[in-house]
Amino acid sequence: MAKYRVAVDVGGTNTDVFIFEEQTGDIQVTKVPSIPSNPAQAIVNGVEKAGVPLSEVTLFSHGTTVGTNALITRNLPLTGMVNTKGFRDVIEIRRSTKEDLWDAYKDVAPPHVRRRDRLEVEERIDATGQIVQPLNEEDARRVARLLRKKDVKAVAVCFINSYINGIHEQRMKEILEEELPGVFICASSEILPEIFEHERFSTTVANAVLGPVVGQYLRELTTRLSDMGYDGEVLVLHSGGGVMTAETVVNYAARIASSGIAAGAIASAHIAKLCGYDNAIGLDMGGTSTDISLMYNGQVRVTKEWDIEYGYPIMFPSIEVLTIGAGGGSIAWVDEGGSLRNGPQSAGADPGPACYLKGGQEPTNTDANLVLGRLDTKLLAGDMTIDKEAAEKAIKEKIADPFNYSVVEAADAIVKVANANMCDAIKLISIRRGYDPREFALVAFGGGGSLHAAYLAREMEIPTVIVPRYPGITSAMGCLLVDVRHDLSKTYLVDAKTVSIEDLEKVYAELEREGKELLEAEGTPPENMQFLRFADMRYAGQWRSLTVPVARPISSLEETLATFHSEHQREYAWSSQEQDVQMYVLRVTAVGLVPKPNLPQYPKGGDAEDALTGTRAVYFEEAGGFVETKIYEREKLPAGAALNGPAIVEQLDSTVVVPPGVKAEVDEYLNIIMQIGEGRR
Repeated sequence: MAKYRVAVDVGGTNTDVFIFEEQTGDIQVTKVPSIPSNPAQAIVNGVEKAGVPLSEVTLFSHGTTVGTNALITRNLPLTGMVNTKGFRDVIEIRRSTKEDLWDAYKDVAPPHVRRRDRLEVEERIDATGQIVQPLNEEDARRVARLLRKKDVKAVAVCFINSYINGIHEQRMKEILEEELPGVFICASSEILPEIFEHERFSTTVANAVLGPVVGQYLRELTTRLSDMGYDGEVLVLHSGGGVMTAETVVNYAARIASSGIAAGAIASAHIAKLCGYDNAIGLDMGGTSTDISLMYNGQVRVTKEWDIEYGYPIMFPSIEVLTIGAGGGSIAWVDEGGSLRNGPQSAGADPGPACYLKGGQEPTNTDANLVLGRLDTKLLAGDMTIDKEAAEKAIKEKIADPFNYSVVEAADAIVKVANANMCDAIKLISIRRGYDPREFALVAFGGGGSLHAAYLAREMEIPTVIVPRYPGITSAMGCLLVDVRHDLSKTYLVDAKTVSIEDLEKVYAELEREGKELLEAEGTPPENMQFLRFADMRYAGQWRSLTVPVARPISSLEETLATFHSEHQREYAWSSQEQDVQMYVLRVTAVGLVPKPNLPQYPKGGDAEDALTGTRAVYFEEAGGFVETKIYEREKLPAGAALNGPAIVEQLDSTVVVPPGVKAEVDEYLNIIMQIGEGRR
């Protein structure tokens, strides 16, 4: 009996399904429209469209935007918060910063828990973990009963200094569970036992408000899949680049607030490694936005602080992805100063670009690419027809006429502004972090990434562009390339030169024990468990820190210190061997290894002419205007086929633009590799 692995990426516009057949290595992909009001139904629709019997599925993994959308739209359950007396306004005071320093009228969004629902109890633990004032249990029960009257669906327990001693929080949680049966309750000492109270409280609140939302979604999904014959675990991708089972995710719901974004970064890194590159920049351009990630020396860059809304950080480790409003549906417009702009406003999927004929009147990047001939009027293998005249009309009225441009000049300008925005984002995640983009490959995917990638690479002097076999389904594929992963941490502020190695080992061993319990609860056998150690380190007196790996077991910290100095030099162009170094937070990543699919390889030797379907006029400014350009069908391009630009490669989920003067070749994995320049490999 055939066995399948199924991966699903639930996006804002489409739900993508990637199916790998274990015995033959065959790959099947499909797309269905997303259903924001019922994402589980969209997943079921995608699986049914693919025609794969779930009784023959050995692994089901998916990334979802359920958490992200809930935070953005604030469609959240009523949530309460219990604080140490005098500290209920921590999440409202925040760090007293603004997203735009110069905009006096733009306020930070209000907290997810209203002030009237943030209640206080008497308790106090000092910074060393000693009890100064015991928890007033009478006060605690009074607060619990008030929250019950309010009919809250979730509660976040956030006491000051609980990161060092969580005994009062745990007792408060027990009382709430007694008084509020069925309510989702989480404590900051369990979610994030780290020192800074705003960041800890904010993360715990995000976890609390998402718990009921994620729980309802996963209960419905697992029930639907079970009814269709699937009897395995439903795995969910989280922000750190791993998966958790549905049962575990509910307790750490904030971890999936950037679930879908991480999948693309993982897949782009995997594809780059297959092609022989340890340094790669991922470019995931969808309908609404572009997500950019970075891998250096084979490791995807991870951040410890991120947010969905400014001012409310989530401190779970997350693959660092920079998102900008530059997608196929991004709207071109003229600002009050008379300058051409592109995004972040988007036409979305409904009404969509003007060429969709669904009511959209604004010109978008999709309309511009259609006018330039880079997109055909038939998309999705002929299932979707778009209208060139409607695109020309929108561009003429909104862009060409105000600038006294021709429609083609205006379309070219729209694409150039979009490219400039994406180049700026690439600079932020590479040059600003101390990385030289000339030493990287650019992995372009998503529905629109391969339309723009060659021009971005040329502008950034990136020597190579890699277009995966299925660009529009790459994020879904990423869900099959990850392991079960849990990230645990503990604040541990010591001098790195004088710390006791024995004491460090004890703390790491305790974190590993917690990680082992989580993996065991998810059914991971001991032989598939791995534990990775890290430490956040900083020079004495600094506020920010860098995360560096730590040996297991620890014999000395010399190598760890050397790595810290080296990373500090790269990131900030400064380091000092004489400066005292502090260890600030100890971290353990508990990994449960999951079998990965081996993507099929094909023998080289084919001819690109076998995939030639015809020609059409495509605009390339560098060639002087419209050029009769060969059009190829991606599915028929064999391994080893060579393409000389200008050329267009079309497929179900994307279109690849090979500009004049660019050479491209199909590798043994059927990726298209474009050579743009020499770079600095």
